[in-house]
Amino acid sequence: MCDSSGLPELNAGYIMNEAIKTDVLVIGSGIGGLYFALHAAEYASVTIITKKESSTSNTNWAQGGIAATIDSNDSPELHIADTLDAGAGLCNIDMVSLMVKDGPQHIERLIELGVNFTTSNADILHLGKEGGHSRHRIVHAKDVTGREVENALLDRINSHPNITLLEHHYAIELLTEHHLGIKTNDITCYGAYVLDSMQRQPKKILAKITMLASGGLGHVYPYTTNPEIATGDGVAMGYRAGAEIANMEFIQFHPTSLYHPHAKSFLVSEAVRGFGGILKLKNGQPFMQKYDKRLNLAPRDIVARAIDSEIKKSGEECVFLDVTHIDPDKTKEHFPNIYETCLSFGIDMTREMIPVVPAAHFSCGGLRTDDLGKTTLERLYACGEASCNGVHGANRLASNSLLEALVFSWRAALDVEKKLHHLTNSVDFPDWDDTGTMSPEEWILVSHNKREAQQVMNDYVGIVRSDLRLQRAKRRIDFLKEETEAYYKKTRITTQILELRNIIKVASLIIEGAMKRRESRGLHYTTDYPQKDDRHFLVDTVLRSF
Repeated sequence: MCDSSGLPELNAGYIMNEAIKTDVLVIGSGIGGLYFALHAAEYASVTIITKKESSTSNTNWAQGGIAATIDSNDSPELHIADTLDAGAGLCNIDMVSLMVKDGPQHIERLIELGVNFTTSNADILHLGKEGGHSRHRIVHAKDVTGREVENALLDRINSHPNITLLEHHYAIELLTEHHLGIKTNDITCYGAYVLDSMQRQPKKILAKITMLASGGLGHVYPYTTNPEIATGDGVAMGYRAGAEIANMEFIQFHPTSLYHPHAKSFLVSEAVRGFGGILKLKNGQPFMQKYDKRLNLAPRDIVARAIDSEIKKSGEECVFLDVTHIDPDKTKEHFPNIYETCLSFGIDMTREMIPVVPAAHFSCGGLRTDDLGKTTLERLYACGEASCNGVHGANRLASNSLLEALVFSWRAALDVEKKLHHLTNSVDFPDWDDTGTMSPEEWILVSHNKREAQQVMNDYVGIVRSDLRLQRAKRRIDFLKEETEAYYKKTRITTQILELRNIIKVASLIIEGAMKRRESRGLHYTTDYPQKDDRHFLVDTVLRSF
């Protein structure tokens, strides 16, 4: 149950087990959370919670790789310049410099941890090239880089004596003074209320430090390359707790997801275009020359808008990615997973063009953090896609996401080590209260509201926006929020209800950010303000609940 502020009302309620106490609580099991946990476990007890199985994450689905300047023909300065160019003027150059210059050491560390990256002759790392990059600098494990990194990290996590990993545990809310009835602007996080979805029982996890590494928000939209767990939980929880949220309007749509009724927006990696793939219309005509001199290797925002424009002009449902001119054996060698997946849907990518459409892929916004991963709440850190530290600006450069998660989760672990021995986790929080609630009955409301929210976001807050579309979206999302909150207050919590609530909250934040930015920049394009406005909008869009 919740009061009018959206915070849970707490008194009696569920019969709970004793609170779990840990030095460090990590919410999420992607690359950022696992890498942070491994480092923090060298000096602290660590508890990791994850919504589903430990390997279910955006990291595990990442195909492309990790951008790093390790080639003699490359330099940090070139990587920085490419990142700033993609970010459309909104990147924090100090953060970008930190990320790029620290990157190579973390590639070495991953190799030490057992990650088997693809090599060329003489065991030299093979470097790919993707859209927006001026050099070959993408370290990868064929086209399953995320899975390879995730598995290597999980092997170390599962054997570490200081780490406890709890699967099927869903974070409900962050624990702060507000749950004690104390109203303050200097908010501290003491852990989280968590739902054990297998036992259907809430728990308290008290922690000296909490790391939000909960991943992305792709399922705010109906078509996404993200796994089903990506419902923006960390951003929603952080906002409700009072943390500052930044740049939620910048949603990256991956230009090339597989268009097939049963493919669930399977991602066809940017590396396929870096390998020589050409975007074409149904009649076989290329079209990227009309939009950017970099053609098929233009940054993702440009390519996604180009595809969106061509689809609307032609009336077709998709465009096509053509690699039939490339040696079939080389295609199969470099992209075995993509090749086999396409083949399972009856598409031989070595002989026929791949049908593709844009799909929601990555959020450049999130909990506002500094160079050490600290949020605006005491003892709360964030990393990866749940965070916003200024690295990506208005548009993420391809393969900078895993790099960012590595660098800033590691920096956070170093900062936590310095302060942990000064902290306690002895605050006595009350149990979660479900007094007066009922078992969920109206499942049709949950599923309907989720579908409607996703469709509203797709229709009105997609690749191309306008004032009218955003106003319509706000009215509909506000209504869904009111209806969902009323249901939430009277119903025992389930993962489905929690996800719906978070999806709607994040949708409202994306709309609010988009309405505040009255210009077009990077991933935010509006027909009412089609130009960049550096005079008024060369700043982050910051949102806070109170």
